[in-house]
Amino acid sequence: MELIQGTDCQGPKPDGTFSALGSLPRVPLPRVDKSIEAFLDWCTPLLTSDELLQTFEAAEDFARSDDAAILHKALQEYDRTDGVYSWLDDFWPARYLGRRVPVAINANFIFRYKDQPYNQVQRAARLIAAGVSYKLKLDAEEIPLAKMRDKLLCMSQQKYLFSSTRIPAKGRDIAQAPYSEERPGPSQAKHVLVCYRGHYYRLDVIDDNNNGVTLASIERTLNQLLESSPEPVADAQRAGYFTTLPRDDWADTYAQLSSNNRQALDDIEQALFCVCLEDSSPEGMQEPADQLLHGDGGNRWFDKSVSLIVFANGVAGINCEHCGLDGTVVVDFSDYLMNEEVIGQLEQQDDSGEVPELSEITFSLTDELSGKNEVAKQGFETLAANTASHWFCFEDFGAARIKTFKVSPDAFAQLGFQLAHWRTKGLIGATYESIATRFYERGRTEAMRVVTSQVIEFVNAMLDPETSQAKRRQALQAAANAHIDRIRQCQSGNAPEQHLWQLQMLAQLKGDELGTAGDFDLFQSPGWLKMRNDYLSTSSAPSDNISVFGFGATSEQCIGTAYLIRANAIQAYLSTPTPVAGQMHNFAENLHQAYRDMAAVMAEE
Repeated sequence: MELIQGTDCQGPKPDGTFSALGSLPRVPLPRVDKSIEAFLDWCTPLLTSDELLQTFEAAEDFARSDDAAILHKALQEYDRTDGVYSWLDDFWPARYLGRRVPVAINANFIFRYKDQPYNQVQRAARLIAAGVSYKLKLDAEEIPLAKMRDKLLCMSQQKYLFSSTRIPAKGRDIAQAPYSEERPGPSQAKHVLVCYRGHYYRLDVIDDNNNGVTLASIERTLNQLLESSPEPVADAQRAGYFTTLPRDDWADTYAQLSSNNRQALDDIEQALFCVCLEDSSPEGMQEPADQLLHGDGGNRWFDKSVSLIVFANGVAGINCEHCGLDGTVVVDFSDYLMNEEVIGQLEQQDDSGEVPELSEITFSLTDELSGKNEVAKQGFETLAANTASHWFCFEDFGAARIKTFKVSPDAFAQLGFQLAHWRTKGLIGATYESIATRFYERGRTEAMRVVTSQVIEFVNAMLDPETSQAKRRQALQAAANAHIDRIRQCQSGNAPEQHLWQLQMLAQLKGDELGTAGDFDLFQSPGWLKMRNDYLSTSSAPSDNISVFGFGATSEQCIGTAYLIRANAIQAYLSTPTPVAGQMHNFAENLHQAYRDMAAVMAEE
């Protein structure tokens, strides 16, 4: 089993940012029988009696088989291998780097930042300067250890924020990052990548003494760039479109591109992060989010781990490549970028009057590559056109009132999704919720399946006009409690899906070597297929500095639901394939009424 190449275990500073690495608890590896038991519990509410019987038989056969014991033993041995931090070490690169669809829309996620009183250049300069400040503090291990409910969180993902790039490769991409065997320690790069009108520029932001250049000097340089008003690069020459290709196609093209564009690619891939300056001025909430999610593919490099995007009207946000970064880490980074005290300190720096060096990165594209670029552009435009979105904003109440019901705000929000989905489509479908597990060494997220038997009972109670408000309230509370119990199950390392999925992957990759079957009836059973066929894919990102969180849908019938629970509102960026956009809009309408109905149930004593 291949070990992901990435961060080393521990930093050198005893009380620094990375000081807890190596001492955090390891991700628990569940027993096969426990994972099977939990899997059956999780999939049961989605199945008919015949489907459940078929799934139960397949699950029991797998649990009792010698093959399951052999595969689990191999996973245990891998977990105990020197240099392996978690039995999931190879799961994540297989899951993220192994996907062959374009990363744009399908994988990358976005935050739109709250507005600030700056124009485009001022906003971009502050984001760049703050990003460099964070990078230098991270190098010195001066970023405080993150905690949640007094528990230390793993800081290993912070090492993927800077100079990290996804490199296309056949079958599975490569995550190129510092703090690795190839590039030990922090990134030595001193520049960021600036994208403007399809041009790519190298902007030096760290001087020879390893100090960040001043915010004022960055502003001057960016002003000079915009005042020079370069002609937009012709679409066929915009290499950024290549990063929107399906990954195997991009890998083939990359091999051709790199033969005589190696320096240009190095400048892009080693840049600390990407900054995209856009000519458009999107208004409201939904339009900027759409532009952050896809926008002009020829003015992006979607493979960079971090792309800060600033529009002509000063609206700004971030687009993140997901293979090394999860939302909670990017939230922490974003909160630093938006911190008024940090910005104030940068504004008060002594200004030398120097202008950082800005040099254009040029590509030499053959006619064949230009032709492929046109194909990439057309494919990207089709992908974007096939992506519908909707900004949902419920302002009747939010977390403050929900807490008076003695119900978890997250559980309340999720139960509303289920009720609204039934009213929209007439069914309860599989629902994914991302649960952070950074309490563990190299912990990332767990795949939680929201639908429980209590959820079914709650929805039925709300739909049945004969059910009393008291019984509805009891059903809502029971479903909310079951939701919290399942979150705790995920956080304790006892969720089934990733464990069983890893056993499946191990059988497929190493079955012949281990003497096991390549696949099992379990992984073709209705329970396994239905539980993982998302109708709703959900995740939240709590931060007052983020006004919109968004990502694309994961399947043809899925509604991507990136939600924010405010003190007095519930907001969500919804995304789905265009052919079923009407269902998404109906879902949003029904969600308003669902929350009102639920509040009426809880308010009536």
